Amino acid sequence: MNTYARSAIAFERGEGVYLVDREGRRYLDFYAGIAVNSLGHAHPGLVEALQAQAAKLLHVANLYRIPEGERLAARLCERSFADVVFFCNSGAEALEGMIKLARRYHHVKGNPRKYRIVTCEGAFHGRTMTTISAANNPKYLDGFGPKVEGFDSVPFGNMNAVRGAIGEETAAILVEPIQGEGGIRPADLQFMRDLRAACDEFGLLLILDEVQCGNGRTGRMWAHEWAGIAPDAVATAKGIGGGFPLGAILATDEAASGMVPGVHGTTFGGNPLAMAAGNAVMDVLAAEGFLDGVDRVGRYLWRKLEALCQAHPGVFRSVRGAGLMLGLVCEGESGTVNAEVVSKLREHGLLTVGAGDNVVRLLPPLIIEDAHVDEALSILETVAGEIEETRDAA
Repeated sequence: MNTYARSAIAFERGEGVYLVDREGRRYLDFYAGIAVNSLGHAHPGLVEALQAQAAKLLHVANLYRIPEGERLAARLCERSFADVVFFCNSGAEALEGMIKLARRYHHVKGNPRKYRIVTCEGAFHGRTMTTISAANNPKYLDGFGPKVEGFDSVPFGNMNAVRGAIGEETAAILVEPIQGEGGIRPADLQFMRDLRAACDEFGLLLILDEVQCGNGRTGRMWAHEWAGIAPDAVATAKGIGGGFPLGAILATDEAASGMVPGVHGTTFGGNPLAMAAGNAVMDVLAAEGFLDGVDRVGRYLWRKLEALCQAHPGVFRSVRGAGLMLGLVCEGESGTVNAEVVSKLREHGLLTVGAGDNVVRLLPPLIIEDAHVDEALSILETVAGEIEETRDAA
């Protein structure tokens, strides 16, 4: 179906942090399949794990034990606040399941009237009817009929508005620690702490969307860790499988107390092939010093981007985000549009992706090194200069 305005480029293979198209041209990948290819392309450990598992068993469904899934769940719990994990196939499925978990929690506690969830403007939680209703973005709701009931949207970062939206029917607060599609907008760390406190005060669940910002993307395993808080549940996907479709809900035993046999399920989720991918990614993320390296390179990239903004204030306004989830805010007042920048960068061999609020997203594989940052900045400098020259000539 004609649901994507695709570029004419077709990639044939990948090599680490580079992609190669069918004409043999190499591109530096600073979008990673929209934060999915966390280990880059053709990572030896991931390739070996998938090939070995594919030769043995692809799928058995969750009617039987899947030991590698049990292993991955234990490893995720060890690296998080969680006690239990539910595996699915995508971020949208993880969000759907987490919303069900929040409603079910109150139902089994004897409060079935508690079903509403406070969400934030600018959010993106997926493309299902429930998740587009939760995000309440007119762009994604247009033409799809009445919204799914049960969501109260408030300005992102406004704690007074959050507290004002809490009522007798409120079950949970849902937020992205860093809004991705909305324009790489990080929540203030105190806002995250205040959300935790409000949930404790009113008996609500704090449920987080870490589909894009989780799995090491910010330099810690989970973005909420920077605020020093523990949520009740997290939905994640993207980088968790390194390119293989995989999503997950992480939760405390208490939050998941209503999720008993028969109330939720998945056919494909958590199958042996997906679990092989997830464990291969975890092997890298859990290695000593790896996330420290992501944090260090992310800070190096941040400093370079700040210098870029200072050198070209008519093109780029600022940089924001965390780790290797950064956004360049384009100077829209001077006519710089993110789609134009993304296109020009691609012409010069650097792959990025746009986001809301006139932002160019930089989401490179977590394995990048300083030399890749320098290469990307050289291209960004070139494109900024070209935009300035075109504007001066006009």
